[in-house]
Amino acid sequence: MKRYPPLPLDLAGRITVALFGGYALAFGFTAFLSVYLPLARADRVVTASLLCFAVWVAAVIYTFAARSALRAWLWLGGLTVLLCLAAYLPVEWRSRP
Repeated sequence: MKRYPPLPLDLAGRITVALFGGYALAFGFTAFLSVYLPLARADRVVTASLLCFAVWVAAVIYTFAARSALRAWLWLGGLTVLLCLAAYLPVEWRSRP
């Protein structure tokens, strides 16, 4: 199977997804864990903040392993929306754990 070099536009899209989409996913992951981890508040925030770097690296790896930049945008964007909503809704419903 012959492999072709990536198109410049596809590569720029993947770099953009890796930077901004990965950062957004890491933020959503941090917010989610800061709400739901069963620890003291300070420990939840520190643990979530330290784990967010691993999430960002995983998002970057996935971005360049995905079939297309659009697929990477959709997966990272969808996960980000789900995590941010899950972290935000308990505060609005006054049922924060």
